Amino acid sequence: MAHSQFDQFLSDATYHDLESDSTLDGDSLYGLYTSWCYLSGKTPRAEHVFWAAMRQRVGPGQCLKMKGPAAADYILSSYQAVV
Repeated sequence: MAHSQFDQFLSDATYHDLESDSTLDGDSLYGLYTSWCYLSGKTPRAEHVFWAAMRQRVGPGQCLKMKGPAAADYILSSYQAVV
């Protein structure tokens, strides 16, 4: 079964936190996706395409957290003043 770029992104760079009620905000989730694309050598899809795919894959109330190399890349890229 072939997995889409979005399925692979969710598998590689996020996890569901069943014990939390806070989740990634929209800017962070798309930023994590673009970091994942960069590290994976994939071309990011347009933001509206990304959000349509996320609406199909992530249900309301699901709490997503970052994981993996894309998380580190996103954090370091977003908060360069800290480094």
